[in-house]
Amino acid sequence: MTAWGGMVVLIACFSAIFAPLLTPHSPLDQNLAYRLQPPGWRDPEGKMHLLGTDQLGRDVLSRIIHGSKVSLIVGTTAVVFGGLLGLVLGLISGYFGRWVDDVIMRVVDIQLSFPFIILALTIIAIFGSSLFNLILVLAITGWVIYARVVRASVLSVKEMDFVKAARAIGASNFKIILRHVLPNVLSPFFVISSFQVARFIITEASLGFLGLGVPPPTPTWGNMLSDGREYLQEAWWIGTFPGMAIMFVVLGINLLGDGLLDALDPDTYLKL
Repeated sequence: MTAWGGMVVLIACFSAIFAPLLTPHSPLDQNLAYRLQPPGWRDPEGKMHLLGTDQLGRDVLSRIIHGSKVSLIVGTTAVVFGGLLGLVLGLISGYFGRWVDDVIMRVVDIQLSFPFIILALTIIAIFGSSLFNLILVLAITGWVIYARVVRASVLSVKEMDFVKAARAIGASNFKIILRHVLPNVLSPFFVISSFQVARFIITEASLGFLGLGVPPPTPTWGNMLSDGREYLQEAWWIGTFPGMAIMFVVLGINLLGDGLLDALDPDTYLKL
């Protein structure tokens, strides 16, 4: 199943990178004469619309392929920024402890007390709806899980003999964290990151569905779902195929993350 998940992720990444070459039509071209055509329909020029057209005559398949670019950019970029912030704060909190730990963990508690949708509405209302602001929202809300997990790992690692030995010979705190603590907390960090990418893809689609994501005419899976809900009876394909794209990509990422969890689990090596 892990191999299947990796294949799905590779296909999604390939589609996002080479979207302009793979799409049979422009995702932005509108033609009201071609609106709400079913999957497999051919236009008067003989060009096939494999997944049909939407309410404005745009090719659904082309918009799904271009939408994968937005979803993967948002998911991976938000994980990079949020993950790095959470990693740094988790290392500082777990290693130094005392009042530093108290301050950082109280910030985490405050962050978790805010409903996500309220925070998203606030940021987007102040700064406007854009790709950058969407990534900012996800990064701000996503760092707390990294901070908590990394802090818990650091609390365990810093009590091990090799860390105490490094401290005894006079190694600086920065050197101990960088050379001895950090490498031993990266396994859970990478596992969380894989699952967070899937979570952020769903979140981006949810915000797009609510009108809080990347504004039109940029094609995103969330915007396509929002458009399709008005035509479920007469044109089911507008919302169904983007929903299936989200389902398969998120499932593939989760399966890949599950395989990564097994590969990085210390018990796995003990069984070999």
